Amino acid sequence: MDEHEQAWAEAMRAGRRGDAAAYEDMLGEIAMALRRLVRRRLARLRLDTHETEDLVQEVLIGLHVKRDTWDEDRPFLPWLHAIVRHKLVDAVRRLARVERRRRDITPDEWAMLSEVPAEEFGRALVDLDRHVNCLPIGQREVVRALAIEGASVRATALRLKTSEGAVRVALHRALQRLTTAANLELSKLFGDKT
Repeated sequence: MDEHEQAWAEAMRAGRRGDAAAYEDMLGEIAMALRRLVRRRLARLRLDTHETEDLVQEVLIGLHVKRDTWDEDRPFLPWLHAIVRHKLVDAVRRLARVERRRRDITPDEWAMLSEVPAEEFGRALVDLDRHVNCLPIGQREVVRALAIEGASVRATALRLKTSEGAVRVALHRALQRLTTAANLELSKLFGDKT
């Protein structure tokens, strides 16, 4: 990246003077360099490299938000490296937490979760639909794709333009909400009888 110091520092200065094209070109070049760097770092840490683009975008947003903190009399690359380092550390921590909690639900587990006696099936579908409709839009789309349409985590991530990790997290959160809602209804029904 060192060969870019002069060019990127000048593009940053030009951007401050209102040259949007120079600033956008610089962001594009930085994004290309970051994709390689981030993908290698994630792979080396055995984390999901599908997160690369999300992380690159986080760095670019951080750069854009903090652009006024760069001192034009100082080198540009150390300032950029600090932003990259902070975003990488945050992402690695987040991804490591997700990895620890990560779990794909098998079709058998889905069947067990949604198993209902035949006479209650119609009512259960209405209740399930009502509870799913109460989920935030992202969680609702994930539940519908995985549980109702039978799509894979990868296909769902591609369709929703997100990472597989984000799909798994959304599913986990949706299941927690659905379980809480079901437990609340059960306690209302049987709470006085126990």
